[in-house]
Amino acid sequence: MVVNTEPNNMRFLIVDDMLTIRTLTKEMLHNIGYVNILDAENGISALDIMDSSYKAGKPIEFVISDWNMPQMDGLTFLKTLRASSTYKTIPFLMVTSESEKECVVAAVKAGIDNFILKPFTAPILREKIDRILSKRKEQQK
Repeated sequence: MVVNTEPNNMRFLIVDDMLTIRTLTKEMLHNIGYVNILDAENGISALDIMDSSYKAGKPIEFVISDWNMPQMDGLTFLKTLRASSTYKTIPFLMVTSESEKECVVAAVKAGIDNFILKPFTAPILREKIDRILSKRKEQQK
C-alpha cells in the first residue's frame, strides 16, 4: 500500500460499536493521508460529537458509519443527519455486512452517498471516499 505523505485535514467521524473496527478504519484513513479523525460507538454518541465539533468551529466533514449498532443504528443516524439543516449535506459512507436489496434501497432513500462492505481494505476505502468527494464536487459545478 502506498502511504500518502501529504496529510489531508478533512475532519472524519468513524461510527462503529466495535473498537477494533474503529481502530482499523482510523489506521486505514491515516495510511491514505487523513489525519483529523474522531470516533463514536453508536449514532447517539456520534450526534454528540458532531454537535460539540460544530459548536467548536471544527465541524465533521465526512462520516463513515456502521449499519448495525446498539442504541442508534447507522440508518437511523443517517436519517437524523439528513433531517438536520446543519448536517444534511455531510458525505456519508455506510460500512456494512448488509447486502440485502431492501437494506440498500432504504439507505438510498435516506440519502446515503455510498456503501462499503465488510471486510474492506485501505485502497477500497480510498476509492469510495474519492468517488463520493468527486461526485459532490461535480454536483457543485
